[in-house]
Amino acid sequence: MRRARPPRPTLVLERRLAADGALPVAGLDEVGRGALAGPLVAAAVALPLERRGLRRALSGVRDSKQMGESQRRLWAERVRRMALASGIGLATPEEVDDQGPLVATYLAMERALAALGLTPCHLLIDHVRLAEVAIPQTSVTHGDALVLSIAAASILAKVWRDDLMRNLSEIYPLYGFAHHKGYGTPEHLAALQQYGPTLIHRRSFHPVNLWAEVAA
Repeated sequence: MRRARPPRPTLVLERRLAADGALPVAGLDEVGRGALAGPLVAAAVALPLERRGLRRALSGVRDSKQMGESQRRLWAERVRRMALASGIGLATPEEVDDQGPLVATYLAMERALAALGLTPCHLLIDHVRLAEVAIPQTSVTHGDALVLSIAAASILAKVWRDDLMRNLSEIYPLYGFAHHKGYGTPEHLAALQQYGPTLIHRRSFHPVNLWAEVAA
């Protein structure tokens, strides 16, 4: 039996908002919420909705989890070139530990908005709402798979975080961050067990907390 293809993100919500005069529109998404190490990273992207052929020009943009690394890099560059504006924000491992992954997601998204360089009239956000942000917003379940602005943000956030984890792998060469990007793979867990947590590990996360107690 043939597998159903994942949905292609559209501009339906963005076009509807544009028709109501709510321009610009920004899409937001985050990556790294479930990682054991490294920051949680969010991106905000405002696309030029008045441009003809926009959907065709970004035809390869998908939820970043549905794309390979080379695809993500290709389309991240195209998104950056075409976007009206884009911004990256992050929450540190310490903030994730102190405030929890959900509040850290809010912080990273608020910082991505601050880095955007323009004030959107409406936000399209994957799954969450930003109660502290006084901008009209729509939370979309599986928005990274359904809404083009959110999918574009997911790609920028993923590529930015992956590059950071590669850089951190040079500082902490024993942990394999360049391969697993801080997620709980067998390779990562084996390194944690052998060497203990680093300064960029989330010590409130299981099983990092177990080895952190041993190290203490």
